[in-house]
Amino acid sequence: MAAEAAAGLALAASLAVVSGWIAVGLLGLLRPHSVRFVGHLLFPLGAAGGFVLFAVGLSAMHAPAASQVLPLGLPDLPFHVRLDALSAFFLLLLGAASAGISLFSAGYFRSGEGTAPGLLCLQYHLFLAGMALVVLADDAYLFMVAWETMALASYFLVISQHRIPEIRRAGFLYLLIAHVGAIAILLAFGVLQAGGGDYTFAAMRGIAHSPFWASVAFLLALAGFGAKAGLVPLHVWLPEAHPAAPSPVSAMMSGVMLKTAVYGLLRVAYDLIGIELWWWGVIALVLGLVTMLYGVLFAAVQTDMKRLLAYSSIENIGAIITGVGLSLVFHGHGLSLLAALALTAALYHCLNHALFKSLLFLATGHVLHATGSRNLGKLGGLIHRMPWLAGLALVGVLAIASLPPLNGFVSEWLLLQAFLFSPGLPNTYLVMLIPLAAAAVVLSAALGAYVMVKFYGVIFLGQPREETLKEAHDAGPWELAGLAWLALPCVLLGVFPVAAIVALSPAVEVLVPASPAPSAAGGSWWFLTPVAPERASYAPLLFLLVILLAVVLTVLLVKRFYHGRLRRTDPWDCGFPGLNPRMQDTAEGFGQPIRQIFEAFFRTERQLPTGFDQRPVYYLKVEDRLWHWLYLPVARAVERLSALIGVLQHGRIHIYLLYSFGTLLLLLLFVH
Repeated sequence: MAAEAAAGLALAASLAVVSGWIAVGLLGLLRPHSVRFVGHLLFPLGAAGGFVLFAVGLSAMHAPAASQVLPLGLPDLPFHVRLDALSAFFLLLLGAASAGISLFSAGYFRSGEGTAPGLLCLQYHLFLAGMALVVLADDAYLFMVAWETMALASYFLVISQHRIPEIRRAGFLYLLIAHVGAIAILLAFGVLQAGGGDYTFAAMRGIAHSPFWASVAFLLALAGFGAKAGLVPLHVWLPEAHPAAPSPVSAMMSGVMLKTAVYGLLRVAYDLIGIELWWWGVIALVLGLVTMLYGVLFAAVQTDMKRLLAYSSIENIGAIITGVGLSLVFHGHGLSLLAALALTAALYHCLNHALFKSLLFLATGHVLHATGSRNLGKLGGLIHRMPWLAGLALVGVLAIASLPPLNGFVSEWLLLQAFLFSPGLPNTYLVMLIPLAAAAVVLSAALGAYVMVKFYGVIFLGQPREETLKEAHDAGPWELAGLAWLALPCVLLGVFPVAAIVALSPAVEVLVPASPAPSAAGGSWWFLTPVAPERASYAPLLFLLVILLAVVLTVLLVKRFYHGRLRRTDPWDCGFPGLNPRMQDTAEGFGQPIRQIFEAFFRTERQLPTGFDQRPVYYLKVEDRLWHWLYLPVARAVERLSALIGVLQHGRIHIYLLYSFGTLLLLLLFVH
């Protein structure tokens, strides 16, 4: 009884945070143009809500499920909410990321930048409340209301600089694909309620679907949630919307909103449909792998730092969906423990990505404010002007590059461990093909590290490429506090993965009847053993101690043999004395080998200077081939169809009355 009361209290606290966020947003309308009121009072209040939600999610992970019917909604169609371990995990993720982003936002927004700060505050907190309600919803009606609230609030945040045509275009593209996805999700719920008229998730769980209709529901859900998550080929909105939005909004969209799509897919595929077919996992696995490789290849050739991070998000979402797909394959063959291992890797990566990608988007936001440029070709040497920001960004870069002992390595390593058990599958074709998938994951991880070397090296290392960079300054206390809050768990989740896996195991057990937690915690708290010690184990704390010992020994040896003498010189000069900023490697230079090796993936426009040009010009534009192969033909077809339908418009009232009369006659014939 005490556990159930605690679960009910956690649900009530979650709803209180949602109500609090809406109230904080509305308070922004009291003084809509006051940056100080909104920034120094309301955004810290929003951050407090994030801290509370983080604590509630953490406490509710090991509590029984609690549900409630709210006195809201339509007559005979009230809202249902439910908090179980899976919802609690995603609330924890939302709370942790939103707390850091809101703290950063308290010192980020300036006056005169697009939408008034008070209105921006309302849209931001409605966005947070919508995401929390998506996770708490226990019926299709509330789920879609929350989903649309989330989509519309984020749309208005994306177009906060709405006077710029490119930003309006990016917002329209985002809204279009978001609603295409929402239609697919609505149809999936329509299939799941099977004509019964009851749209509660409890009723859907009780319906036994045939394999055909279950597959239809799964494919619709995969398309709908995949559009929101940015799976190829529905990813095109993501690299357009993220650079257009303010950086805290980009962080929230990439770090958290994409995970609501992962939550929705897991809820439908594992919980609501009731049966799982192994070939669903193959489809998800292939989509995830293609998305991973596509995202990382395009990230490698970007010269805009926010577009680079947006494509990196596509890569990471691909890794998460790959884990989900592998889990479905194992689960469809009755291998529950391996399914739980792959699912643990996917959920772990969800949490990791929410933290380090939010951290990196916020860091680029301050760089953008301090320098006025997103172009990597105009940056460089910022580590000297903003050392605290550079240090915290380095934590995020090392984590997202999957380097031990940080958190990104743990989830990638767990995913690879799950792949290594694929020979246990009773399907010969899968046993032959899945190692290729593992190789693709390794390739993607290596390219992801390459991309992060480019990102950090071009922005923070070397010499400043522009004179104006010498006026750049470090982040303020609010911004640094938010960044530090996001960086700290990147270290803790990397050094103490056993505790994290044990904590999130209830969320895994909601979906599959097994958990890798007993084996992970079976040896000792500092040795991570995914399945059994004789197969593989990893000691991150030991790894960290070895690194620290190597650093200390190096310092001591330098002091012993070189007497601690320090000689400063220009970075990356390789002994050449006349180095200047124009001689440093550029973002284009970093991406050039990848662009040449994988040239078939890119649509490239290039103009090269000749030796006889008086004013040599170098021009390079790299575009997504899918945009020209898929989206532009559809857009042209819609334009032609619209032109045909436009023939019906004459602007004469008697013609329209004739149309109405003809429609009535047709309806009468149909009724007859």
